[in-house]
Amino acid sequence: MDAGMLSKILYIDLSRRRHWAKERPELFEESLGGAGVGIRLLGEECPTGADPLGPENPIIFTVGYFDGVFPLGSKAIAMFKSPLTGNLGESHGGGRFGVAQRMAGYGAIVIKGRSEGPVYLAITNGDVKIRDASTLWGMTGSSTVGRIIRENEGGAGLRSIMRIGKAGERLVSYACVITETYRHFGRLGLGAVFGSKRLKAIMISGRDSLTFKSPKLYRELYDELFKTLTKSPLMKKYHELGTPMNVLPLNATKTLPSKNLQLAQFGGAEVLSGEAILERYLGRRTACAHCPVSCIHIAALRVPYESEPYFYKTKMISYDYEPIYALGSMLDIRSVEGYLKLMDTVEELGLDAMSTGVVLSWATEAMERGLIGLAETAGLSLRWGDYKAYMEAAERIVSQRNEFYKALARGVEYASSKYGGRDFALAFGGNEMPGYHTGLASHLGHLVGARHSHLDNAGYSIDQKTNAEGRRPAPAEAARLIFEEEAWRQVLSSLVVCFFARGVYTPEMVSRCFAAFGKSLAPENLRRKGEEILKEKHAFKFREGFSFDRLRIPKRITEIPTPQGMLKEEELWEGVRAFERLIRG
Repeated sequence: MDAGMLSKILYIDLSRRRHWAKERPELFEESLGGAGVGIRLLGEECPTGADPLGPENPIIFTVGYFDGVFPLGSKAIAMFKSPLTGNLGESHGGGRFGVAQRMAGYGAIVIKGRSEGPVYLAITNGDVKIRDASTLWGMTGSSTVGRIIRENEGGAGLRSIMRIGKAGERLVSYACVITETYRHFGRLGLGAVFGSKRLKAIMISGRDSLTFKSPKLYRELYDELFKTLTKSPLMKKYHELGTPMNVLPLNATKTLPSKNLQLAQFGGAEVLSGEAILERYLGRRTACAHCPVSCIHIAALRVPYESEPYFYKTKMISYDYEPIYALGSMLDIRSVEGYLKLMDTVEELGLDAMSTGVVLSWATEAMERGLIGLAETAGLSLRWGDYKAYMEAAERIVSQRNEFYKALARGVEYASSKYGGRDFALAFGGNEMPGYHTGLASHLGHLVGARHSHLDNAGYSIDQKTNAEGRRPAPAEAARLIFEEEAWRQVLSSLVVCFFARGVYTPEMVSRCFAAFGKSLAPENLRRKGEEILKEKHAFKFREGFSFDRLRIPKRITEIPTPQGMLKEEELWEGVRAFERLIRG
């Protein structure tokens, strides 16, 4: 298979239990693959005004030219209409899925319709099977589901399995999809869309191999990239500590949200730091396919059997910065074991860790303030640091025990509209807040980003740079920097390259890499494609009812100091207007 050729799209209709393939090479040539192709297909396949949990909402998985080719080219992109925000749903998943999809010969997979009963998909090169999943539906433990499918399907080549937990089955708006046990399509509720289609899991395997127009140039570029990435001090830290290396630096600069951002510094940072967990709990490291960095850190936790208190099993639980923020500092949990047990519960249920933590922190503060009581929580007292209560609350969100938990299952934006506490409901465009209170650009980036995610444009990184310079960017400057960064990230997420490698995959390097495929793409053309893809994403959002005018700025972010001082709502709105002009320009 020519590495410079992506063309085949696999369509699966669950309602009619049919599948077919189409060749569309021009689509990949125009849009680079990944996010670029995904947003184009979403616009084609998702009817205007579609119910996110209806059969007409498609699930689209795409890969790019760099998947399985260059180092850190390992992810897949999922596109769908989000049940959490009602507009663009986009999630990036690591593990092996992206490379397995490429080796199976598909640049994109489009899943439509709704099955009458629970099913899973088994995709092996040109063979597609829709299997009965009745015995897997409702099963506790995503790892168990993965093991059963592996045993059922067997197979050879590069294989990947993704699946949902009970949260997806119960249509929790921020349910995730778990891939390879420790990676996720995490944000914006892809798991709920799976559940609405009665789709429990997807197994994909492929055995194709890739050829190059210029093998010699490819080997030279690969070696150059590999050496640069593996010798990078930042990548060395990702390998040694993983993303939890951020805990102590963010805490030191008073930019780590704690107790629902009542504070910007966490009293338990030393306990839940990457260094502390590494020293006492690290079980092993692992990596996504085709990645030499191994940034995935997995803790080993001894847990006694309930019926045999003197016998133990070892639970392997992945940990990253964002879950430590959401399920640690935001809930004021200052015990590694408590955090890991809560994290394990969230993982087994198939919830997005970031949204879950923000929802529970809002609920805790709402209970403190008397907006809700034991009647709403069904007798459960939510107190800062009480990880056992939070474990139970997560279970109740998934089971949706009463009206209050049903509200929590729809996210903090919805819950606060029903029970009050909007001023401290930390959501941006409907998506729960990431773990950075660094200044103007961070929160502006959350407001205007296509997914309302820190990974859209890394506004926090702009803050950190300007903070180091001792200045605060003007709103228009912050908007321009955010727009430029987010536009370039569309290229990386179309190729598909992990954002951790963004400092290496510059426009000039990406242009050189395309030469190995026999393609000519100048850096300025790549940048232009990135802007086009970003504008296409916002066009879909506008089509589905999104408006910058209706954004809500949580008052809490203007009440807690940042390294730049206090933020003002009017300057955030000024930044929003400046970004909107760039998007519509």
